[in-house]
Amino acid sequence: MTISRTKTALAAVLVVAAGVGIPALGQDRPESLLPPGFDDPVPAPAPAPAPAPTAPVAGPTSAPRADAPPVALGNTTAAAGGVAPEAPGEIDYATIARYELPDFAKRSLAQVGPSSPASDGLAATAFGNADGGFLQTLMRRADAPVASRWLSIALRRALLSRVDTPRGLNGADFAAERAWLLIRMGEADAARALVQSVDIANYTPKMFQVAMQAMLATADPGGMCPMVQPALDTAPDRNWRLAEAICAGLDADPSKAGPLIDASRRRMGTSVDVLLAEKLVGMGVSGRRAVTVEWDAVDRISAWRWGLAVASGTDIPERMYGTAGPQLRYWRATAPMLGLRDRAAAAEAAATQGIFSSQALTDLYGEIEAQEDPSIAEVAVARDLRAAFTAATAAERVERMRQLWDEAQGPRATYSRLILTARAAARLTPSAEHAADADRLIASMLSAGFDRAALRWKQIAPRGSDGWGMLLLAEPGRAVAVGDVEAYRSSADATNGAMLIAAMAGMGRISNGDAERLMRASGVEFDAANAWTRAIAQAADANQPGTVVLLAAVGMQSRVWEGVSPEALYHITRALTQVGLDGYARMIAVEAITRL
Repeated sequence: MTISRTKTALAAVLVVAAGVGIPALGQDRPESLLPPGFDDPVPAPAPAPAPAPTAPVAGPTSAPRADAPPVALGNTTAAAGGVAPEAPGEIDYATIARYELPDFAKRSLAQVGPSSPASDGLAATAFGNADGGFLQTLMRRADAPVASRWLSIALRRALLSRVDTPRGLNGADFAAERAWLLIRMGEADAARALVQSVDIANYTPKMFQVAMQAMLATADPGGMCPMVQPALDTAPDRNWRLAEAICAGLDADPSKAGPLIDASRRRMGTSVDVLLAEKLVGMGVSGRRAVTVEWDAVDRISAWRWGLAVASGTDIPERMYGTAGPQLRYWRATAPMLGLRDRAAAAEAAATQGIFSSQALTDLYGEIEAQEDPSIAEVAVARDLRAAFTAATAAERVERMRQLWDEAQGPRATYSRLILTARAAARLTPSAEHAADADRLIASMLSAGFDRAALRWKQIAPRGSDGWGMLLLAEPGRAVAVGDVEAYRSSADATNGAMLIAAMAGMGRISNGDAERLMRASGVEFDAANAWTRAIAQAADANQPGTVVLLAAVGMQSRVWEGVSPEALYHITRALTQVGLDGYARMIAVEAITRL
């Protein structure tokens, strides 16, 4: 018996909880999203012939000691302390860093992450004493994004938290693995925040690679510029050579940018990747390089192509988006430099993954209504949404919501429209007049976490309906009568009934005896064990919420809810409840009923 109905969901978790390797789900290291050849190291140049000896002076050092005298930049004579001046135009970045970032401002690698408990982060001990290699392997091989919106939100929170670096790991490398998973989840802005929570002086080759990906995912090549020289000193490759040219162009330094981009042309030809870099260089040097980018011969999009095209205002053919995973659509949704219409459909998809909140989605459509041509479809959606908030009667408001729900095409779009209307639904006064729409009104409110507003509809939702079952799951901490569970099971389809019973059992809302009896009657093999079930149970017993969330995501590696089994939901809700994340457990359980 497997815990998930798809091989994908649990192939990665047949692990030994002590931290030994797990079967490969994907790459053995962060997969570069750059085009082939970009990861090839640049050959070291042949050493220049030694110059004729001159009067002895002390040579410049690339990493001066703390007690070394400062170098007079741009001076042409030796400093008094005997340190040779730097050649005009060259900069000793290590020396400058001593003054840009004094010791008291440097951040420790013992704890890394932008979010503290005061800003919604988990506690520093969220991963406890879990083996660092085990955690890295789980993150590296996790197939993201996962099925659940609410689990994605919990995972983002865990990955962004300022947590203790596991023993035996470099803090920058641990942060890089977390950021790489965020990028693959579509959380570009979160990944950027994480890599920027590490001082560049502490970057490792892995962090340089992931940091570049984060800047490209947010379409901000300028964000790479502070990293260029340290990256070239640490792990020089063609990626950073092109980035060096881009940054010189953005700095309006054509005398440096031109030779660098020309050298890349000679080395790599006139591929679309070089042309996009050259276009950015031209923008930075007042248009002295006019570049036309053609996509006809390009067979796929990549992070490099996406980031540079968006940053340079280059149109990307719609067909190219079909050559990449869903992550790229989510990056598109959060790119403020794109047009509002370009972002709208992507933003609805991003909302289903928790990348866009209900409030953010509402705000986006508000901007569309204010700025776009009234005849376009997106403005019609925005007007319906406004009416769902402001129509004169409750019946009219519900009618507009119903119109938004009914026009959605496909299950993911249907769920995104529930998220879109969540705030409008929460403002309604419960009324028997709307009993026919109660299921979707309740689902809409709970999709955005408005459990208190939804629970006001408890007396309106018909007994045994999906809305009624969602409220049973959403109500915090209350023991549920076994008769209520059986009432839902008898009226719902078999899958939803099994999901509700598994979640109720996992959250401890029904007695152990009733839970076992009902799960067996519904075919939920809750006692089937494997390495994943043992690992998530051990993490919960050790009170490691970060490890629990990560393992929960590993157990839900499916793009659709049909790939998640009741058994997996049972173990996930049980572990989350045990470590104090019962709010997420409740919303994940409700989501299962909503989306199946």
